[in-house]
Amino acid sequence: MNTLLDNLDVFTTGFRTTIILFLVSGLFALLLGTVVGAMRVSPIPALRAFGTLYVNVVRNTPLTLVLFFFAFGYPKLGLPEIDFTVSAIVGLSLYTASYVAEVLRSGINTVPVGQAEAARAIGLPFVQTLTLVVLPQAFRSVLPPLFSVLIALLKNTTVAAGFSVYEAGAIRAYLAERGEPALTVLLWVALFFVILVLILAQLQRYFEKKWKVAR
Repeated sequence: MNTLLDNLDVFTTGFRTTIILFLVSGLFALLLGTVVGAMRVSPIPALRAFGTLYVNVVRNTPLTLVLFFFAFGYPKLGLPEIDFTVSAIVGLSLYTASYVAEVLRSGINTVPVGQAEAARAIGLPFVQTLTLVVLPQAFRSVLPPLFSVLIALLKNTTVAAGFSVYEAGAIRAYLAERGEPALTVLLWVALFFVILVLILAQLQRYFEKKWKVAR
């Protein structure tokens, strides 16, 4: 307990950054993943091809390599500079969006074809059919795997510690310089991650129950 109380500022700062990374990256990943997922089922071949290429390339690229590019490769392109935290958010968002897209695509495929056909029969174009009829049902059906992706994102934020982002993954290295026992620090970090994951699991159960009643 002394390790936690004596270094409360370090734990607070580290996990605050972790939560910011998670929330911002999660939001962008959901938005981008929804767009890419829609491309994957689009009737336009070019959009389907782009969505497939994006998912296959990004999902099969290690997250460490993605973050390495934005931390060290991006500045070499002569583009406007961004700090390491923003680089981590961009990398995490792009990487997680590929998994969100695949989850949503599988959810879209579970929606009965008759739903989309009925929407088109009353004159709705593809975009409105997707956003008003298909996606709301798809989100409900893929809620558990979607939260699993978000939980994976939460844990993936620790990779950013290797690219000069001071978040929860960097706490052990920082406190090692203060002479704190590494195992104790890691146990505290693990405990806080377990608490955050349990909160996400509780949110998942809440939305599952709410949307199940809504049906």
